[in-house]
Amino acid sequence: QVQLVESGGGLVQAGGSLRLSCATAGRTVSRYVLAWFRQAPGKEREFVAGIMGSEDFTDYADSVKGRFTITRDNAKNTVYLQMNSLNPEDTAVYYCAAGSRWPPVDRQFIHYWGQGTQVTVST
Repeated sequence: QVQLVESGGGLVQAGGSLRLSCATAGRTVSRYVLAWFRQAPGKEREFVAGIMGSEDFTDYADSVKGRFTITRDNAKNTVYLQMNSLNPEDTAVYYCAAGSRWPPVDRQFIHYWGQGTQVTVST
């Protein structure tokens, strides 16, 4: 079993930054690909960023490349999503996820989800 707990969401003005955190727990969490997804009102949940392996391979959705960065701190069992240059289109609930496929863009290969954290970007 894997537990994922997100934090760090909030309200920010357009152009601002936020850093989301995902605390992970579980004996086998290191076996999984870790990722961030988001879901805006009325839209499907979509892949944002993923990280995998001892060399920290990363992958990003085109919409966030150059603005978002996914990293992890193995000592703290935490995955981060640094979000810069935010715009109103980034408003969504952001979910931490653990899956078995690389790149982790397909929800059917996600095995565990966090509860989500709201990010709201105002104009």
